[in-house]
Amino acid sequence: MDILVDKDLAGLTVREYLTRRLGYSSAMIKKLKFSEGGILVNGSFVTVRYEMKEGDVLTLGVEDKEDDVSPYTVPVDIPIEVIYEDEYVTAVNKPAGMPAHPSHGHRDDTVSNALAFRYREKNYVFRPVNRLDRDTSGCMLTSNTRDASYKMYRAMTEGKIKKIYVAVADGKMAEGEGVWDKPIGRSPTSIITRRVDEDGKPSATRYRVIASQNEKSLLLVAPETGRTHQIRVHASDAGHPLTGDDLYGTLSPLIGRQALHCAATVFPHPKTGETVTVRAPLPDDMKNLIAGVFSGVDIDKELKEEPI
Repeated sequence: MDILVDKDLAGLTVREYLTRRLGYSSAMIKKLKFSEGGILVNGSFVTVRYEMKEGDVLTLGVEDKEDDVSPYTVPVDIPIEVIYEDEYVTAVNKPAGMPAHPSHGHRDDTVSNALAFRYREKNYVFRPVNRLDRDTSGCMLTSNTRDASYKMYRAMTEGKIKKIYVAVADGKMAEGEGVWDKPIGRSPTSIITRRVDEDGKPSATRYRVIASQNEKSLLLVAPETGRTHQIRVHASDAGHPLTGDDLYGTLSPLIGRQALHCAATVFPHPKTGETVTVRAPLPDDMKNLIAGVFSGVDIDKELKEEPI
């Protein structure tokens, strides 16, 4: 990435530019310094203490190289719905049943495989901003460049990326808003499951109950932290496991997986800083579940208002 130093940037050190203008953390700068061709000015290596002059060309080695590409991410022509795309960020509407990245038993049927095929003409590195459980559907963000990945990671850790989920839980909950605020840790008997644990990491999940009918509750949920299985664990701990959740509740004849869909994600664009809202339409199994259980509910209207 080349930056032409103008009057506005002249006088800044490289470090000042990276931290103040690009928002790089110390760890990000360190990684850039020690990468091949990481920081150059007019084609020559400089330290981050270099004071830039008008007319200089600052080159940052943030482009992906062939060696950066994971050998486990094999391009596979898998249909996947892209709901937002530019040079820096791609968002997909991940279907239930599709893992985010390759693992044992899932080498060629993941979001990573699908995007590697979509971007097969370049050195593609799969950089998920958020991961969804295999059987959770909805909006999943990925960064398309190393620079964007730095900034999106920082936005995530600073709580600047907001996710809104639609969920159906077992049992009738009182309508209104609330917060599940309990720490979550690993289960001592499983490497997969999590549990509410006073020694776990702080975890908070905001929710709003839209409707309670037929021993089910329709929720909008906004996790404030990003723990593994967070929504599922908090809902189960509250006595209202998600419908169809075979890990923290019970299977359901109404839906073949946990009733959880990431319907919207709001994030600051890594290039412009402008707020971007990306929406993922509900899949048929969630639509059918909601229509079959809750009468008089306009879920699309609720999602547009998103008062949570």
